[in-house]
Amino acid sequence: MTSGHPLPRDRQPTLTIAQVAERTGLSHDTLRYYERAGLIERVGRTTGNQRRYDAADLAWLEFLLRLRETGMSIADMQHFARLRAQGDVTVADRLAMLREHRAELAERIRALRRNAAALDDKIDHYERLLGDMPAQPGTDERT
Repeated sequence: MTSGHPLPRDRQPTLTIAQVAERTGLSHDTLRYYERAGLIERVGRTTGNQRRYDAADLAWLEFLLRLRETGMSIADMQHFARLRAQGDVTVADRLAMLREHRAELAERIRALRRNAAALDDKIDHYERLLGDMPAQPGTDERT
């Protein structure tokens, strides 16, 4: 991560906020919010104070998106980001958080599979009903 101060010439980040927004699908406002909320450290700035993201910033944002897409709360993401900012001393805590999140995700996946199976059963039921009876206008079969 980079600090909020201008970077030396040999370490200039390469992506503008617009480029990062395009790559991640996050809006400019969301990227700014993530910075204010402490999800990402302050990114490097040009001498004109424009945000410039480096490869490490982009990789971290992509991981945050995975956490968000798998249902991790913003508060938990913030906690994870604070732990990450503290360095290697927090590796065990971060691992524990990710293991817990993965277990919760696995349970949601199992629940979704059960729900999908129930929907498949109902779809099969209705397809059998339609195949067994002639179409009748105005009939509304409810279960």
